Amino acid sequence: MNPSSFTAPTIPSHPLTVPWPIVHQKGQRVVPHHLLFSSFLSHRCLWMGWHMVSPSNDTVSRGFFLQGFSEFPHLRPLLFLLLLTVHLATLSGNLLILVAVASVPSRPPMLLFLCQLSSIEFCYTLVVVPRSLADLASPTLGRGSPISFLGCAFQMQMFVALGGAECFLLAAMAYDRYVAICHPLNYAAVVTPGLCARLALACCLGGLVVSVGITVAVFHLPFCGSHLLVHFFCDITALLHLACTRSYADELPLLGTCLLLLLLPSMLILASYGAIAAALRRLRSSGSRRKAVSTCASHLAVTFLHYGCATFIYVRPKASYSPRRDRTLALVYTNVTPLLYPLIYSLRNREITAAIRRVLGRWRPGPRQGQSV
Repeated sequence: MNPSSFTAPTIPSHPLTVPWPIVHQKGQRVVPHHLLFSSFLSHRCLWMGWHMVSPSNDTVSRGFFLQGFSEFPHLRPLLFLLLLTVHLATLSGNLLILVAVASVPSRPPMLLFLCQLSSIEFCYTLVVVPRSLADLASPTLGRGSPISFLGCAFQMQMFVALGGAECFLLAAMAYDRYVAICHPLNYAAVVTPGLCARLALACCLGGLVVSVGITVAVFHLPFCGSHLLVHFFCDITALLHLACTRSYADELPLLGTCLLLLLLPSMLILASYGAIAAALRRLRSSGSRRKAVSTCASHLAVTFLHYGCATFIYVRPKASYSPRRDRTLALVYTNVTPLLYPLIYSLRNREITAAIRRVLGRWRPGPRQGQSV
């Protein structure tokens, strides 16, 4: 066959196709069939890869839409008033504990940990609830309330960081109870204010590191289709439900990180309370045993609430997600449980109760000058 009589096949025009370097004049080189076909495939794959990546770029530019509770227009005013009341009560309760602890001249280590816990809960509600209240107060939008890509990532990162810091802090508080009950004579020498400060800093840094890793893992997933989050804030479950993960293996790194965040502190808590239970069995006095149990009751109640909600929500595969059910559960653990924590500690901790009474006594109006008491 004469090469000069060869005619190259016609290639359809393509957005990413470069001019084909084929010349058919006599005496010049002709590109073989297999090179033409491979070149066509490479350009075709590049074009397809570009359009496969484009949803992520589109997500970065467009962001997301928070549906909130826009499908219940008649319940929005009632829900707004309810959330506002709970939010103000939560902020007031945690702020009262902070002021009460600050007013104590000599603060035991447990009060320092409790002060940090109230600070975390105070910020925890500020990350989620004000935005939700603003969306409830705004007029109903067609696709929900818009939120930018970076704004959504920042909200989720702060939410996970505060939740992770609380996980580690509950483990530190369990260690404090272990030393107080199992080694009471060495408690003042072991649990010093310096150790409390280092533990508090480690809890915050641990929560920050884990939150950055989880946020990067979530927002590196491809998001396709609708950008509507059936939620009132950028939660992990809502974003994973929107992600285009095709297999369970894509979720394993993220699921493993969440499991590690919950498993490591919970193992420390279980070890601490295992040693406490063994020490209580050796106590002969029922009064001493009852007093030791009462000092751990409030911490155990908060631990069960926090770890129970977090484990049920986050340590499960994507196939079991139900956006509307998860949104209702999130409404409970972002509003109700932060309100319960100050109530639990103020009712169970005598030092906190006495400090709150002193603070409230200072705020009461005293008798005027010249008026008999």
